[in-house]
Amino acid sequence: MRRVMVLSAVLWLALGVLSPAAAAVSPLPVGTDVDYQLGGNRAVPRHVGIVVRDRSAKPARGRYNVCYVNGFQTQAEEKAFWRDHWSLVLKRDGKPVADEAWGEWLLDLRTASRRERLATIMGRWVTGCAHHGFDAVEFDNLDSFTRSDGLLTRRQAIAYARLLVKRAHAAGLAAGQKNLAGFDGTRVGYDFAVAEECGRWRECSSYVAHYGRRVLAIEYRRKDFRWTCRHYGGRLPVVLRDLDLSPTGVRRWC
Repeated sequence: MRRVMVLSAVLWLALGVLSPAAAAVSPLPVGTDVDYQLGGNRAVPRHVGIVVRDRSAKPARGRYNVCYVNGFQTQAEEKAFWRDHWSLVLKRDGKPVADEAWGEWLLDLRTASRRERLATIMGRWVTGCAHHGFDAVEFDNLDSFTRSDGLLTRRQAIAYARLLVKRAHAAGLAAGQKNLAGFDGTRVGYDFAVAEECGRWRECSSYVAHYGRRVLAIEYRRKDFRWTCRHYGGRLPVVLRDLDLSPTGVRRWC
């Protein structure tokens, strides 16, 4: 009996050690507006309760803060870093495969080993987000495989996404799906979605189907913003921004 009691105590202690990170995750709030500030910080209006900023920025005081991490591609200004991790950059004939629209290299997700190594790097960045006071993280470019010239697969992207979500939750952060409308990210543990131009491409409903009101809608064209406000403004936070997301650029809410 004593042995059983000791084993039970050890089990409860283990659960107490393992569970705090998951318990500490704060869900994305609903019923408030969002500001998307990746291009630089600016003052946050009172009606805005959610702010998205780059991982290099400080979170906004008194708001729910989402940390931006480019999980599936490189940032254009971080190419020197990725040259030091060259084996993790996707290449064809020795040249990096790029998302030409943004000047970003795609990361190589083709093997479990590479996915684990990439997740370790992203995990360090996510831990930094948590240390600085962010509440959540969005991992950009889940759909990078669609720009890989057939080198990457959807299955590889989803396997990697599962690792990223695990790192986020271990750091006590909610995890946001970015891109790949129609995919139910809750299957791998995503807690909310960031839907860029879902009004323009008429994709908002696919995100809402999986995340309900926990969808952040970002539009860059006024006509798309008006459409999204008309159809989803009563349920979702919708913001109109300039494409550069500059700290002095366009910013409107429904």
